[in-house]
Amino acid sequence: MSLLGLILLNLRCHAIRTTIGAVGISFGVATMLCVVTLLGGAIRMFERILSSDSELIVFERNVSDLFFSNVPVETVAEFEDLPFVQNAEAVLFGIVSSENNPVITCFGVGPEAARLRDAEWLQGASDRFTNDSERVLLGERAAAFLKVGAGERVPIGRAEFEVAGVIRTANGFEDGGVFMPLPLAQRFFRKEGVASVVMVKLREENQRRQFKDYVQTNHENLTALENEEFSQNYSQFRILKITAWVVGGCAFLLGGLSVANTMIMAVFGRIRELAILRVCGFSRWQIAGLIVGESIVVALLGAVVGILLSRLALGLLKSLPFLQGYVEVHLEPSMIGVVVFLAVLTGMLGALYPAIYGMRIRAANALRFE
Repeated sequence: MSLLGLILLNLRCHAIRTTIGAVGISFGVATMLCVVTLLGGAIRMFERILSSDSELIVFERNVSDLFFSNVPVETVAEFEDLPFVQNAEAVLFGIVSSENNPVITCFGVGPEAARLRDAEWLQGASDRFTNDSERVLLGERAAAFLKVGAGERVPIGRAEFEVAGVIRTANGFEDGGVFMPLPLAQRFFRKEGVASVVMVKLREENQRRQFKDYVQTNHENLTALENEEFSQNYSQFRILKITAWVVGGCAFLLGGLSVANTMIMAVFGRIRELAILRVCGFSRWQIAGLIVGESIVVALLGAVVGILLSRLALGLLKSLPFLQGYVEVHLEPSMIGVVVFLAVLTGMLGALYPAIYGMRIRAANALRFE
């Protein structure tokens, strides 16, 4: 019988032990995929908010969060006067609460904002949302949990506003948010004359360096980044990514300990069997290969089950009404490849000590082992 055949036979003969080891790995894989996918989806949705019909983002230098950024709104007209800028758009971000809803994201935008042009109007009319109005727009999800519609009044923070309309957006954050005319948002959040960011679209992509140099030269307290640069450098995104990998790493560590414990028990429970294999001509390295091979197969089995569990868990999360639009269930092939590699590596590391112990078994002594 080949070594692989013997590995599969041993795993079949000890189905409970195999299952225990695979379950540990599968939960590690499922946890990492779910956490990384959820946080990655949240980051991508926020990136889409920032990159809506724009190529560069201008915000205040050295701020920890865009909610604290202050960019003078007069820079919008200044940027639009530049010959290489097609258009610039100011956006103000804010967070408020209402009864039974502790966190509501607000967007201060102009009536011609790209995110509104791309949205589907479900209620109301666009001509009711103007810069000089006191009305707000609600995303479809926001209208649902606030239980209001067009023409009604909605309490937000310590104020109450008339709802100009309800729109549907593809972005979960926006669909669960409140859109205010920029002047109204500035008064409401006491940020007169400023916005959180200015999004800039250039006439030619090769003029990005020229625009960034202009901002650096003329506005020392502001910085301009391309969308890709912002995603890589924004501190909150880095924190989320690190959190995802730390949580996933801890889950894999627990899975590795489960495999190590399973393989150690397997070796101690099969000392006589391993001794017989040595007598039958198996070398020390073949014994080690048998133990490591069993661990790798268990890890691969756990990885497959973990991928299926993560798909099921993400599908269930997406079906929850209060999470619709916030959860992306698409698993990146590269991410699946990474977790499968980590699962195999975890299985190999978990089998390291049992394999070394198995190599040191002396057949004559082991046959007398009780």
